[in-house]
Amino acid sequence: MEHVYLDHAATTPLDPRVLEAMLPYLGHACGNPSSFHSVGKEAKDALDNARERMAKVLHVRADEILFTSGGTESDNLAVLGFCRANAGTGKHLVVAAFEHHAVLEAAMHLEKKEGFEVAYLVPDHDGLITTDQVMSAIRPDTILISVMYANNEIGTIQPIGEIGNAIQKYRAAEKKAFPVFHTDACQATGFLDLDVEKLHVDLMTLNGGKMYGPKGIGALYVRRGIKLQPLQFGGSQERGLRPGTENVAGIIGMAKALELVQENRVRESERLTALRDRLIEGIRQRVPKVRLNGHATKRLPNNVNVSFVDIEGEALILYLDAAGIYASTGSACTSTTLDPSHVILSLGLPYEVAHGSIRFSLGHATRAQDVEYVLDVLPPLVEKLRAISPVRVDPKYYV
Repeated sequence: MEHVYLDHAATTPLDPRVLEAMLPYLGHACGNPSSFHSVGKEAKDALDNARERMAKVLHVRADEILFTSGGTESDNLAVLGFCRANAGTGKHLVVAAFEHHAVLEAAMHLEKKEGFEVAYLVPDHDGLITTDQVMSAIRPDTILISVMYANNEIGTIQPIGEIGNAIQKYRAAEKKAFPVFHTDACQATGFLDLDVEKLHVDLMTLNGGKMYGPKGIGALYVRRGIKLQPLQFGGSQERGLRPGTENVAGIIGMAKALELVQENRVRESERLTALRDRLIEGIRQRVPKVRLNGHATKRLPNNVNVSFVDIEGEALILYLDAAGIYASTGSACTSTTLDPSHVILSLGLPYEVAHGSIRFSLGHATRAQDVEYVLDVLPPLVEKLRAISPVRVDPKYYV
C-alpha cells in the first residue's frame, strides 16, 4: 500500500537540516539563556542569533520578534494582549469570519466577557475579503483589525499589503495610532512574501510547525511602539510579555526553517502549483458533484479543498486513511468536533456542503505519482459512500 501524506496544513515533517541545527541545544548546549555562566551565555547568544536571522527574513528589528509556544499563543497575545492593553482607547475590533479559532475565540471572549464589540467580515463565495470591506467596518473606537494572510482550510490568499496600506493611510489622515493591523501568516510562511514593510502590518503570527520546523514554537512580530499586556506571569523573558525559560532548541529550529522555506518558496510554489492544479483537474474529471472551495487562483500553491456533496467528509477521511492517503476535513485544531467547518459556512454554503469538504494539502515530499495514486483511489470511495448516503444536496451548490 502507498503512503501519501497530504495534511501539511495541519503540520509539516521536520526538515533534517532543521534537526541538525537543533541537536546541539538538545544535548550539550543545554544552558538556560537567563543564567550568567558560560553555558547559559552560549544559549543566550544562540537565541539572539536566531532572533536576528528571523528579523532579517521579515525585514524587521530583532527586538520586534517575540517567541511563543506556537501560532495559537501568538494569535491570543495579538488579540487579547493588544486589546486589553489599549482598551482605554477603544473597545471595537474587526476580524474576518474565516479566521483561525485562535483569533475568533479570543475575539468572542472579549465580546462576551470584557465589553468589546466585534465586527465579523463575511467573505465572498471565493473566500475573499476586500479592502473596502475592511475600511467600511472601521469606527472611531476601532483599535484592532485582524485578517488572515492565507486561510488554513481553503487556502485563499487575502490582499494583506493592500489592506495594510489603506489602514496606514487612514491613520495618517486621521492623525491616529489606531487601528492596528494583525495578520495570521502561519499558512503563508512557505509560499508568500513575509516582508513586513510591504505588508504594512503591525502584528504578525508565525508557527514553526507549519514550515518544516519543530512543533511547540511560534513567534509574534510586534511593531515597535505597540503595547501588549502579557497573558501569563512569572519572569522577564521576551521583554516580560512571554515569561518562562525560552525553548532554545525550538527557536533555533524555527529560525533555520524560516530561512529555508523563504529561500526556496518561489521554486517550491511553482512545483506544487502544478501538482495542485493536476489534482483539482483530475478530481473534477473523475468525480461528479464536487465543488472547489476557495478562490481558483488566489490560493496557496499546496491547497486543494473540495466538497464531495452527498457524503460525510469524516467517512471519506477514514476510507482514504485505510488506503494510505492522509488528508483532513479542515483545521486539525477542531478535529475532535463533528461541527461543520466555520470557514466553509462563511462562504454562504449550507451545512451539507460543509460536512462533505476535504482538504488535501501538499508538501515537500509530494510527487506526481502521489497525486495520480489519489486520483485512482478516490473516485470509487466517493461512489461507495454516495450509494449508502441519505443526503442529496441541491445541484446549484456544485454545478
